[in-house]
Amino acid sequence: MKTIDKNFLWGVATSSYQIEGAAKEGGRSESIWDNFCKIPGKIANNDNGDIACDHYHKYKDDVSLMKNLGVKAYRFSVSWPRIIPEGVGESNQEGIQFYIDLIDELLKNDIEPWATLYHWDLPHVLQEKGGWQNRDIVKWFEAYADVVVNAFKGRVKNFIILNEPSVVAYQGHFDGTHAPGIMSKDATLKATHHQNLVIGNTFSFIKEHWPDLNVGSSYTLFPVYSIGKTEEDIRARETIDALWNKNFFDPLFLKKYPDIFEREFEEIMQDGDLDIIAQPLDFIGVQHYAPMYVKGCDNEIEATLVAPPENSPVTDMGWPYSPEAFHECLVGMKENYKNPKIYITENGAAYKDKISEDGLIHDADRVRYYKEYLSQVMRAMKDGVNIRGYFAWSFLDNFEWAWGYDKRFGLVYVDFETQERVPKDAYYWYKDFITKINETN
Repeated sequence: MKTIDKNFLWGVATSSYQIEGAAKEGGRSESIWDNFCKIPGKIANNDNGDIACDHYHKYKDDVSLMKNLGVKAYRFSVSWPRIIPEGVGESNQEGIQFYIDLIDELLKNDIEPWATLYHWDLPHVLQEKGGWQNRDIVKWFEAYADVVVNAFKGRVKNFIILNEPSVVAYQGHFDGTHAPGIMSKDATLKATHHQNLVIGNTFSFIKEHWPDLNVGSSYTLFPVYSIGKTEEDIRARETIDALWNKNFFDPLFLKKYPDIFEREFEEIMQDGDLDIIAQPLDFIGVQHYAPMYVKGCDNEIEATLVAPPENSPVTDMGWPYSPEAFHECLVGMKENYKNPKIYITENGAAYKDKISEDGLIHDADRVRYYKEYLSQVMRAMKDGVNIRGYFAWSFLDNFEWAWGYDKRFGLVYVDFETQERVPKDAYYWYKDFITKINETN
């Protein structure tokens, strides 16, 4: 524990579409996820985020639970359709006021707000104009960021530009399991490059006008392992590693795309794009859950994702339980990408939770997950990785995208019928852990 000092930031994280609800209130327009949820068969149980955790109305109760937990930071995301309903143009003061009220409640309770500008809920009107495939999104996003930062200035010092651009690119534009549900290699590469441009351009814009703000972006990060050892299997591993990891980190830190996709990105890029992308972000948000396993196949990207090896422990998502993989990718950031300042902006696990006869949720598997994964964070810090904070995912059970309400990641159990909140054993474990760390320092 000596590797964590008193300035290490302990927090929790959520996202707007997954918890806010109030989908048709406060001047909010439809997002791509509202539209995606209407497509039969896309979401488990045909669930949607119309109500979710009703955080829009219950945010004061939720902040009180955060205060009791003892965290000093809350990472939330801002709903673009709530701020600028038409995507561009006139802003919506009622939507802005919701976030100002939330932020003021956080500050009143000595909790530092960390605002994510984009966590996947693009205004549907912008998707109709091409969404992430349209290069114009760089300027659309700059105008949106201008409104948000101006509205929050003096209250919020920490901004995350995008959440997990690899998920948007791959699941939203290649395999179609996330909104907007597109299935195209060309769309995937365009969405990748345009997100990289948005991160670089938005960082430069914000720092030019508000140089004292702490601005970064959050990325999925995990090691990729091949099941077999054939040439096709090795290429599959390189392909998926690039699509999920290197296509974002290489242009940011190395000012180039990985060799395996370099020629295809050259067909998309304009002169000076890599200069826009390769910005000195104040921090990198790292989001990790599990490693990924692949094998070679004869499809458009010459790779397919496969289940983990037989008898491997998994979470309720079917994702491999591998704390050592967390350490591997954290050390990889130090060795491959200049050891940037890192905040773990998401890490956690879904398990099947139920209220016991004593009225509590005894989620021993989740407690074990946090114990062992946090031990790898501290191990990585001892190895010199520049980690400054940790946000548990998620504070609340929520709308878990294509899985609807079937998968529970929360430290706090949510009864989606009554909206009752019940802190789980993991909530109390995390509270005690933070307390002991602080007492040690």
